[in-house]
Amino acid sequence: MENDELQRLVEEISLHFFSMPFLHKAIFNSRLKTTGGRYLTKTHHLEFNPKSYEQYGLDELIGIIKHELCHYHMHLQGKGYKHKDQDFKQCLKKIGGSRFAKQLSKQKEQPYRFLLECRTCGQQYFRKKKMNPDRYRCGKCGGKLKGIEIDYQK
Repeated sequence: MENDELQRLVEEISLHFFSMPFLHKAIFNSRLKTTGGRYLTKTHHLEFNPKSYEQYGLDELIGIIKHELCHYHMHLQGKGYKHKDQDFKQCLKKIGGSRFAKQLSKQKEQPYRFLLECRTCGQQYFRKKKMNPDRYRCGKCGGKLKGIEIDYQK
């Protein structure tokens, strides 16, 4: 789904559930890590995490859109738009929006990306960061090291 499709979806949901137009921008923001979406109070724009849509599908995204639209419409009407406010809770209950986004699974990063190996004895040194093997020697035999990048995609 692209940003223009997301914009149309948010506008449709706003008209259908709130009977009010959505007049600002709705975009995907891949920098969001722990949240499904957010409402920006200064600009009134909505941002959504594309990983929520990718992992859980359209139904989860619609629930998040309803949640963020509750923030949006309550704020523009001058009512309580924060999670703790009764106006917000009642709005969310009325339209059936999700109270919380589902937990996003984190891709596990492999602990080591680089390997230094002694040319003489074969001793291996695993490293997270790339380093110049010419500047170091083997701690076991004093031999020269060669650098190998580990490919975990296989």
